[in-house]
Amino acid sequence: MWSNSSSNSFLLTGFPGLEAAHRWISTPFFFAYIFVLFGNGTLLLLIKEDHNLHEPMYYFLAMLAATDLGLTLTTMPTVLRVLWLDQREVRNAACFSQAYFIHSLSFVESGVLLAMAYDRFIAIRDPLRYTSVLTNTRVIKIGLGVLMRGFVSVVPPIMPLYFFPYCHSHILSHSFCLHQDVIKLACADTTFNRLYPVVLVVLIFVLDSLIILVSYVLILKSVLSIASREDRAKAFNTCVSHICCVLVFYVTVIGLSLIHRFGKHVPHIVHLIMSYVYFLFPPLMNPIIYSVKTKQIQSGFLRLFTARIVRV
Repeated sequence: MWSNSSSNSFLLTGFPGLEAAHRWISTPFFFAYIFVLFGNGTLLLLIKEDHNLHEPMYYFLAMLAATDLGLTLTTMPTVLRVLWLDQREVRNAACFSQAYFIHSLSFVESGVLLAMAYDRFIAIRDPLRYTSVLTNTRVIKIGLGVLMRGFVSVVPPIMPLYFFPYCHSHILSHSFCLHQDVIKLACADTTFNRLYPVVLVVLIFVLDSLIILVSYVLILKSVLSIASREDRAKAFNTCVSHICCVLVFYVTVIGLSLIHRFGKHVPHIVHLIMSYVYFLFPPLMNPIIYSVKTKQIQSGFLRLFTARIVRV
């Protein structure tokens, strides 16, 4: 057995059996990382600079972009360090902190998508009261509630990790730290750490997705009741970007969950690929979806870059 003192570390794993190709494998990850930083960073800059986008919908979009940036910055430097430099050692405290932020930010993203669904629900079901319902104060309260739920709910399973003894091994199965990976190595009663995350996933991911589904059923009902076909198309078009982001996020969450829960006989490489898809695909796609599907974002980009060129 080796104790869990601050001097102990875990070893991260890249792609077992493909170590010689790690630098080649890292190339698409690196470019995806750069695109995520550029896309979400530009989106945040645009919403900050363009006063036409100072509305609840875009405040929530800024929260989504910031969450995606946080999740990517939490994981990708570690991944690239493992794949490029073969620096696999990570201190216990750093590992547990990384796991905390990965899981917290995942729950925050789910909450932001739920808040965005509420925004679209009010905008279409009760447009005359939109500005009075979603005031800046209420948007701030919703944002703080989403952050509190995400960051506080993950504390109970993460805190015991600092006190568990670890004797099974010190090798993790990914290039980053996950709670479910760490508890497999603990020589202690991990019943709470195995059950609590399941309850948390149901209460957050499952419940959020069901509420979003119900809200869009009601939105669809309202859209279909609009007499003009042009107005119906316009109303529904305001929801398309959010629907795409919801599908991108929850499809990857469901896929990863199914692989982890029921894919014991699935090759380990599939588990690894699904994990990277989960951490990279939504942050990569969200700014693209909103840039392609939202005219206000497109116009904002043109105004932003035109202003920059004029200044130069």
